[in-house]
Amino acid sequence: MSLRSPMGRVLGKGAAKDGTDHWWSQRISAVALIPLTLWFLFSLLALPDLHYETVRSWLALPINTLLAVILVAVLAFHSNLGTRVIVEDYVHARATKIAALLLLQFLYVLVAGAGILAILHIALGS
Repeated sequence: MSLRSPMGRVLGKGAAKDGTDHWWSQRISAVALIPLTLWFLFSLLALPDLHYETVRSWLALPINTLLAVILVAVLAFHSNLGTRVIVEDYVHARATKIAALLLLQFLYVLVAGAGILAILHIALGS
């Protein structure tokens, strides 16, 4: 016996109407992080040294710049999803929950933006 409504069983969504979207987003971003992280680690390990000029010339290659930016963006997105769940599950006061979620959202946009700006700054040699 299921406690879901017939429409809920058909759509595969719970009462919140967005749980499966969040769950899928978290899984897809986690899967995307696997090759991106492996690429990043193996690329850096393949460099002769990790001096600024060596890393800058490596990062100046367009494919490396693009993949590094994607890595930062996906990392921020995935981390945001995870911390959002923690706040939603463990913060019970409505006003505090809303404030925490808004603060987290702003912080993640700020951190992702700063990371992407740093990558572009290094890659373009500005």
